[in-house]
Amino acid sequence: MTDHTLSEREPIIVKPKLSRDDWVMRAFILGIGLWLVITLLMPLYAMLSKSTQNKDGVFIGLANYIDYFSTPALFYSINNSFFIAIVSTIITISLASVFAFILSRSTIPGKALFKGAALLPLLAPSLLPGISFVYLFGRQGVLKGLMGDYSIYGPIGIIMGEVFYTFPHALMILIAAFSIADARLYEAAEALRTSRVRTFFTVTLPGIKYGLISAIFVVFTLVITDFGIPKVIGGQYNVLATDIYKQVIGQQNFEMGAVVSVVLLVPAILAFMVDRFVQRKQVAMLTARAVPYQPKPHSLLNKIFFLYCLTVSLMIIGIIGMAGYASFVTFWPYNLELSLNNYNFDVMDGGGWESFYNSLKMAAYTAVFGTIIIFTGAYMVEKAKGAKVMRGVIQFLCMIPMAVPGMVLGLAYIFFFNHPDNPLEVIYGTMAILVIVTIAHFYTVSHLTAMTALKQMDPEFETVSASLKVPFFRTFIRVTIPVCMPAILDISIYLFVNAMTTVSAVIFLYSSDTTLASIAALNMDDAGDVAPAAAMCMVIVATSAVVRIFHALLTRGLAARTQAWRKR
Repeated sequence: MTDHTLSEREPIIVKPKLSRDDWVMRAFILGIGLWLVITLLMPLYAMLSKSTQNKDGVFIGLANYIDYFSTPALFYSINNSFFIAIVSTIITISLASVFAFILSRSTIPGKALFKGAALLPLLAPSLLPGISFVYLFGRQGVLKGLMGDYSIYGPIGIIMGEVFYTFPHALMILIAAFSIADARLYEAAEALRTSRVRTFFTVTLPGIKYGLISAIFVVFTLVITDFGIPKVIGGQYNVLATDIYKQVIGQQNFEMGAVVSVVLLVPAILAFMVDRFVQRKQVAMLTARAVPYQPKPHSLLNKIFFLYCLTVSLMIIGIIGMAGYASFVTFWPYNLELSLNNYNFDVMDGGGWESFYNSLKMAAYTAVFGTIIIFTGAYMVEKAKGAKVMRGVIQFLCMIPMAVPGMVLGLAYIFFFNHPDNPLEVIYGTMAILVIVTIAHFYTVSHLTAMTALKQMDPEFETVSASLKVPFFRTFIRVTIPVCMPAILDISIYLFVNAMTTVSAVIFLYSSDTTLASIAALNMDDAGDVAPAAAMCMVIVATSAVVRIFHALLTRGLAARTQAWRKR
């Protein structure tokens, strides 16, 4: 055999030997994958299976679906849900777009205060606007005359409540979209004497189109899957979310509840898929040569903009304030003396003060364990070497919770965790299952937050550590966590506040010992104790606000210690 023949042989590829750290990280990735399968995929599979069975558990194919679509009362709920979602989305996006434009592209004073007021609905359960509108426009409301011959109980009330509930979600996305602008484009338009209207349609609108589309689908999904507002103020106007509740709680028809859940899951998944597709299409709007846009003062427009922001902010504060005022009124509307009677939850139906303490515990557990699981999982997906297929599957699984409505996930948990053959049945009816379902429900946003922070870190940190034989967990604890501390705190506060305010994900899973504050408010409203329900909602708002303020102070203090490296 000649040397020439040897040289023609294909080069031998030597795969690097996996280190102990690599094996440990792959074990962590496998653990996160197992967690997502157990808390997400298997419950959803159990729900899909239930929708094709009869009450005896026998497979009957699509018979339940045929029965559903042949029942006019149930089928009308689909039309109602889409009508509410479309109208609410149009109104919310219109209002939030103008508000976001003003905060990003004007020089009005008090922007921070207006933004703070606009984000207040994030601190409240979705029940609160429904209760407030009852006191404002209900049969004994202070402004009932403004309704004329129309009733607040029905589509009008639901749409008003949904606009209040989804406004801050749309606003945050749109502010981010409006904040990214290249001043050179506006300077060119001004040099060409282009009118403000034409500049808006040719420069501004194309620049925010992806953020706008994302906001539209986020609002649409939130509205079509919301349960709290239609439950409180919907009256006889049925939507898909309330149908699930009525089928499961009212009629104990779990099979039909599963069918409605699948029907509700379809538009939520479609909206999510379109949003993901749009996000992939987005390209960088700011290049290295871009010039940050600096808004110029305009006397007349600033006055109009200021009045608009003031009006919207006062309306938001007024809606929350109405619930706060009603919670102190002794007996609406006959005895308007202020007292703390409605805060004596222990004599009301719903669970008493114990339900509030349960919410605090559940929110704390969710924030602590959820942050550990989610951030560790994101670190393994982003920083682990090799196992690309496994990491890709995990990344896909992490996106699924965004497309699954809370009620659907909660009902799926009944079918999976309450099955007699499931060894995990022991956690059904305990605090643990409430924590698990809440972490699973809010997993995606937290995961994306963690991934964004981790992507900003140079991979050289891990490479240098590996070359120096430093275990990965030491780098993780001493470098990654301090650098990503702002994101970690953001994840924890996001999970805490959402755990305090959530209704839909836990409505089917609580027991007499684990009643939560939001569930207590719903039960009190059901029992006719509307003022105590408003009081419980205000306790949730106050708690969320205090924790938010503490989070802001803690973030500022830790930033001074852990983020000093960012300053030159």
